[in-house]
Amino acid sequence: NFLIPPKAQRKLPEILSQVEVLKILNALDNKKHRAILFMIYSAGLRVGEVVRLKINDIDSDRMLIHIVQGKGKKDRYTTLSEIALVELRNYVKEYKPETWLFPGQNDNKFITERTVQRIFENARIKAGIKKKASVHSLRHSFATHLLEGGIDLRYIQELLGHASSKTTEIYTHVTQKSRSEERRVGKECRSRW
Repeated sequence: NFLIPPKAQRKLPEILSQVEVLKILNALDNKKHRAILFMIYSAGLRVGEVVRLKINDIDSDRMLIHIVQGKGKKDRYTTLSEIALVELRNYVKEYKPETWLFPGQNDNKFITERTVQRIFENARIKAGIKKKASVHSLRHSFATHLLEGGIDLRYIQELLGHASSKTTEIYTHVTQKSRSEERRVGKECRSRW
């Protein structure tokens, strides 16, 4: 008699609307903090990736960000948006980082993931967002907003650095389109009863 382990629960990610993301980003006055969160959202970065960015990982000519040894020790490129580049330039002009794009207290070490989580949390509270969102919700929101904008799932998978398309498919369950479809089907079912 074998005990079958229960299937791991797959919770749907907490998604912020574009308005909520803007409120959070606009709640930040500190140029460094703004640049960090803009980079996470506009490029779909993991916290561990944004903190380890070096100055030379930013290719403003090709509008790309080089992620070196991301999750699964894989390198990849992701998109650098115009607005994130503007935020980065404002930040770099004032802070003049040398090696790490976002150094910590000590210039030869990068900022900690915990600090970035705190920056997000403070901005979320200041923006008055009640959702149980974390800094990782910016990455989830990036992917969902791209999908809602009609961007191909395979391309989103590449930007996020997902090894399997199955991982990226989770965003098909949280788009506005899928939610309005659920509401429509729910209404139809209720009207039949």
